[in-house]
Amino acid sequence: MALLSELTPILALVLCVVAGFLFLKSRTPETSPRVAGQTKGPTKKEFRPWVDQDLQDDTEITRGDDDEWVENNKEEELAHVPYSPQRYSEETMLQRSKDFYSLMNQRRSVRFISPEPVPQEVIDRVILTAGTAPSGAHTEPWTFVVVSDLDTKHKIRLIVEEEEEVNYRQRMGDKWVHDLARLRTNWIKEYLDVAPYLILIFKQTYGILPNGKKKTHYYNEISVSISCGILLAALQNVGLVTVTTTPLNCGPQLRLLLKRPVNEKLLMLLPVGYPAADATVPDLKRKNLEEILVATGTNQRIQNVEKCSNVF
Repeated sequence: MALLSELTPILALVLCVVAGFLFLKSRTPETSPRVAGQTKGPTKKEFRPWVDQDLQDDTEITRGDDDEWVENNKEEELAHVPYSPQRYSEETMLQRSKDFYSLMNQRRSVRFISPEPVPQEVIDRVILTAGTAPSGAHTEPWTFVVVSDLDTKHKIRLIVEEEEEVNYRQRMGDKWVHDLARLRTNWIKEYLDVAPYLILIFKQTYGILPNGKKKTHYYNEISVSISCGILLAALQNVGLVTVTTTPLNCGPQLRLLLKRPVNEKLLMLLPVGYPAADATVPDLKRKNLEEILVATGTNQRIQNVEKCSNVF
């Protein structure tokens, strides 16, 4: 009996520890088993919420009440029409490819933009061109918001600079900041006030029909990203410059400022205009063809290709 009385406090302590462990385990959410071949998600150490959560694709969003959604396969069947685009001779094809490469190889990210006015119709046509991009199931999940009034541009700058300072000082980390140092970038974004236009590109994570029903937008981020690439080419084609910016952690505030609906997320912000008279760019070089092309099924070597000059 004496031994039992001495062990009782110890047994009680052990039981408390076991009970506590079981309680905590029951509160831990179970992770669903990964399908074979599925890529493992980032660990807690690797996870970067200011990047991964803000830019992730929302094709597989939680549907919730199925009555809110329309089934895409219930839409009217599309007619198919003949397609016969113009065909060029091989000589013309080669010359056109060289001319287009020469034009696009002059594209640079420019942070010094002139306040000189740009015709609104040019901007409209450039955005119309961006809207020719392919998209998942032809859902066209993009919205281009063009801002030209000084007050709204300044409000955008204040939001961006406030968050960017936190990004540079805290979120981005020393390595990222160090890698950007040679490009002389920081959280000061004067061009947001100066550029005659700001184009904010939003991805529509799902569509909202006139009757209020929701429509799935497949691969919405990839689709909008392709559209942004065409937009950059269209700007270059008309002699305008920009710098591609993805203002981290600014999306929700800018969405509210611009009165965009909840299904839209900011993907990119482009200040657009003519280059300033004293504009400069980093002296960078682009990779040559041998560094970016892998040719299979042929023994021919890549020949007579001009070396490129670079990308930022």
